[in-house]
Amino acid sequence: MEQCTSCNIEVTQDYTTFKCPKCGKAKIIRCNRCKSTSKPYKCPECNFIGP
Repeated sequence: MEQCTSCNIEVTQDYTTFKCPKCGKAKIIRCNRCKSTSKPYKCPECNFIGP
């Protein structure tokens, strides 16, 4: 199962995935709640922190 990169909840629907905007390697997963509240996430590859 996939987990939100910000809050670590298991996501099954209503989420977004994209590659890290800095390194382009890691897959970032954002649940709609974290995305809508702009909760920061941290890339596990390069430690980039984004909103």
